[in-house]
Amino acid sequence: MNVIQAQSVNFRVVGYYAGRTIAPDSFQVEKLTHLIWCFGHLNGNKLTIANDVDSTIIQQMVALKKRNPKLKVMLSLGGWGGCEHCSDVFSTEEGRKEFAKSAKALNDYFHTDGIDLDWEYPVVKGFPGHRSNSDDKNNFTELVKTLRSTLSTNNEISFAAGGFISYIDSSVDWKAIMPYIDFINVMSYDLVHGYSTVSGHHTPLYSTPQQMESTDNAVNLLLDKGVPEDKIVIGAAFYGRFFKMTSDGPVDLYQPSKFEHGFSYKYANDSLSGFTRMWDDMAMAPYAINNERRLLATYDDERSLGLKVRYALRKNLGGIMFWQLYDDKFSGGLLDAIIGVWSYQEERR
Repeated sequence: MNVIQAQSVNFRVVGYYAGRTIAPDSFQVEKLTHLIWCFGHLNGNKLTIANDVDSTIIQQMVALKKRNPKLKVMLSLGGWGGCEHCSDVFSTEEGRKEFAKSAKALNDYFHTDGIDLDWEYPVVKGFPGHRSNSDDKNNFTELVKTLRSTLSTNNEISFAAGGFISYIDSSVDWKAIMPYIDFINVMSYDLVHGYSTVSGHHTPLYSTPQQMESTDNAVNLLLDKGVPEDKIVIGAAFYGRFFKMTSDGPVDLYQPSKFEHGFSYKYANDSLSGFTRMWDDMAMAPYAINNERRLLATYDDERSLGLKVRYALRKNLGGIMFWQLYDDKFSGGLLDAIIGVWSYQEERR
């Protein structure tokens, strides 16, 4: 079995991609280390690509290696609402083996570089109606072991980890799984989400007295559980969320509310027209309010992205990832903000 030992790695810039076929080559992929295609799903026990359009996108992504020979292109399983049968399939050795063989076959066919597991979530409640139970924790470990022994030696394995406390405490056997994993994509966004009844920051860097969930809180919990720092890749959001106030109180953070809808960063100027933009010095995160429409917006911007990169570099983490590239501008967007800070810090070393 090929066991990956914790070691010093270069800083990763990992982008998820779930967009149209015409778009991947329009972005500055030279600035990425990893590009993850989303999403494949289960058909029986096998990882499958749904249609010819998805196959074309993957082929376009692999072709980007001509522009960036060091780029790793990975396939992802699942996503929110995309892992309905994961708990059942991965509960048996037969299911895990058949899945691993199908993942290897697809990587070999497309000449991709590995797999990202986006099971939301083992053990704890995820998408409404999807099964989860306490056995998922051990079965997830066994799945990763099986993948590691099946995939080509140059294929990488990552997984998207919930950035919230109950996931980190319950879903994964961190010490058991780490030798087989190249890196973890910590979803330190959606920490206030579509089912939340109180407004807040959905992707803050630091906790506040009113909101414990944050990027820093997730990182500290993972470090306490023995996760190597250079395998922790923190998450950033290239999208925002609007929350509608549901009481007569102020339009503000930590107020009764309901999720209204999301918006892409590339349309942020239009989406936030009429809003007053604010900055939270404790959470190190932006937000915006519109009193007339009684809406609060929570999102990442250039400033918060720069602070996240500095944080990851200062703590010797494995990098930064984001959901998702299609929500960015082709140039002058949040990817540029990430790279600008990273490059500056590297030059000063």
